[in-house]
Amino acid sequence: MRKVNLKRKTRETDIEITINLDGEGKYSINTSVPFLDHMLSLMSKHGLFDLKIKAKGDTEIDDHHTVEDVGIVLGKAVKQALGDMKSITRYGQASVPMDEAIANVSIDISGRPFLVYKVEFPKKSKLKDFDPDLIEDFMQAFASNGGLTLHINSPYGRNTHHIIEAIFKALGRALKQAVSIDPRIKGVPSTKKVL
Repeated sequence: MRKVNLKRKTRETDIEITINLDGEGKYSINTSVPFLDHMLSLMSKHGLFDLKIKAKGDTEIDDHHTVEDVGIVLGKAVKQALGDMKSITRYGQASVPMDEAIANVSIDISGRPFLVYKVEFPKKSKLKDFDPDLIEDFMQAFASNGGLTLHINSPYGRNTHHIIEAIFKALGRALKQAVSIDPRIKGVPSTKKVL
């Protein structure tokens, strides 16, 4: 099984993540940031990853450290769970609508971290206490630590919650495709023989 458990503790956060890339979409997530919990649950369910996350952070200051650090640990966990990366599909792409919004996510498990993030939220964004700009910070941390080339585009949407929800569902589906095993692929899927 491609399963890993990782812990990371700093002065700002204390995070433990367990992921099974070959799971069923089961999740137990408590990051102390309820909106992030909801989004990661969607990613797990639609990506069919079993995901457990326990995180504590200095949310009395704001959510930034917790959101970014969860992205760091999740990226590292995915990378470690992939192991030698033999026979993985490598690329994944998903387009997911959420009512009036849509998100397109493309992934290359390239070993060359890069994020393209083309998302604009409505001027009157409202998500209780959550700052939607933190989603880009999460994705940057996730891509950098997972060794992923990650393109995220949301060309339109009226509701900020719907835009972000479409992004996380598309991320789950694209990642599921990219990490899937194809027995026809012999070794690492690269002419360089390394990712």
